[in-house]
This record gives sequence, C-alpha cells and structure tokens, in this order.
Amino acid sequence: MATEQSKILVIGGTGYIGKFIVEGSAKSGHQTFALVRESSLSDPVKGKIVQNFKDLGVTILYGDLSDKESLVKAIQHVDVVISTVGLSQLMNQINIISAIKESGKHIKRFLPSEFGNDVDRTVAIGPAKSEFAMKAEIRRVVEAEGVPYTYVINNCFNGYFLATLAQCETRLTSPPRDKVTIYGDGNSKAILNKEEDIAAYTMRAVDDPRTLNKTVYINPPKNIVSQNDVVALWESKIGTTLEKTYVSEEDLLKKIPESPHPLDLLLALNHAIFVKGDQTWFTIEPSFGVEASQLYPDVKYTSVDEYLNQFV
Repeated sequence: MATEQSKILVIGGTGYIGKFIVEGSAKSGHQTFALVRESSLSDPVKGKIVQNFKDLGVTILYGDLSDKESLVKAIQHVDVVISTVGLSQLMNQINIISAIKESGKHIKRFLPSEFGNDVDRTVAIGPAKSEFAMKAEIRRVVEAEGVPYTYVINNCFNGYFLATLAQCETRLTSPPRDKVTIYGDGNSKAILNKEEDIAAYTMRAVDDPRTLNKTVYINPPKNIVSQNDVVALWESKIGTTLEKTYVSEEDLLKKIPESPHPLDLLLALNHAIFVKGDQTWFTIEPSFGVEASQLYPDVKYTSVDEYLNQFV
C-alpha cells in the first residue's frame, strides 16, 4: 500500500455522485481539487455545493471539459483523476484522456465516470444500452492510450433505487406505504449501495496496487437483494402489506420505447437490473476484477436493512 496519499482531482464534482466523491476524498485526508465551471458559482444549488467543498478544504479550480488548457493545468496539480460527469458529458471524457497525455504529469490512476453497472458485462437494452455503450467506448480509449485506470462498479445508488423501492414512475423521496410496482417476478438479485460508502470504497481503491488496471465491484454481501426482498423488508418495518402490481418483462419492453425521456432510461435500467439481473449474473474473475468489501473489510458499510430504518 502507498504510504503517501495521492492528490486527487474530481471532474464533475457538483453532480449527484460527484459531491459524495469530493467529500469522501477530502474527509479521508487526500489533498483534493475539484474542477468546476465558473457558472456553477451563480447556480443556487451548485454554489452551495462548491462552498461546502471549500469548507472541507477542497481547492476549487475553474475550467470545463471543452477547455483543454484548463484540463491540462488542473491535471498538473494531482496524481489521480476521477471523473463523475453525467450522461450528456460522457463522450467528452476523451478530452480528459487527451489532457492526461498532454499534461506531462505522471498520472497514477484515472477513474472514468462509471459508478453503475459493469458496461462490459451488461444485457441492457434501449436507452440504458446506449448509455453503457458510451462508457464502454471511453474504457477502450483509456486502454488504447495506456492510461492507468480503475473502473468503479457500485451498481445501484440507494438514493435512486432503495429510497424509492425502485418506483421510477413516481417522484418518491421515501419508500411507498400503500402500493408498489414489481418488475418481472421480483426475484432477480441487484446490489444497492449507500453513496457515502461508494465514496469510502473508491478512496481506498485509488492508491491500492491491487486495483490498478482492474474493475472494482462494490458488492457487500448484505446489499445483494431482490426487489421482493426489499419490499418484504420494508413491509416488516412498517407493519403493512403493500398492494403489489407486477409488470411482466413483455409489458416492460413495450413500455420503454413509448415513454418520454428520462423515464425510458429509468425503465430500461429497471429492466436490466431487476428483471435480467444485470449486476449479479456473472462471476468476478481475478483476471479483470476485485470486490471492494473483501479488499477492505474494515470499511463499515450501511446494509439495505439499516438504510431503510431512516424512513420508518
């Protein structure tokens, strides 16, 4: 293990998972830099996020994925570059790879924007397949350019999937207490992780030689559950049986192309994850991957059971 912690640059830090990664980096003692657009400061939500970064001791650098000079300058400050950019910016990560090569800095590790399913081992269809294809294309460029990498596969964000029991067609912020939609038969296993835990495991991986040029899967045993498991657990906590509507795979496949964006993407993700078992159908082989909770058993992760308690 490295004795000195790497200096870390996060690009896309004001986004959903990005803010957890920046906070996790700063709190774990890494000298942390966040590349943000100057326009973020005038945004009421992002401005508060940036101020929080500053309060944590994060160095704010101004730049943009389309501004190569700002990327090169930012990269020269650090040892590790983590991208957490969103869907619309995925292909612009080619500019980050190019800047890493141009910077003249020996970058120890690049973590492209993954933080979901393993895009090289997916059975996703429709808009989910399209998103995953872009991430896979970025992987191929990283590898072709010889940039040292780690791909972090955290599977599902609890805030998106567990807090709503995967009810993507409603705007829930807490689990439903009356009725629930089950996709397929509800028995396919998914993996659901708390965002702060994802950041904690990611920080452990950045300086670990065992994760160099590997895929890191965050698959803690207590968080490998089916939709039926989660619903039954929630019912036991609130003492109520929910009214269940089952959506067959056939009906779901019809619904995806008929739905507006972003609902079509959310439904396609639910199809991949909760019907096809996209996160759990394969075995992690040492040739390509490692599992985070086995590498770092001292990280105290939040179980699905524990996470749901906040909503009771």
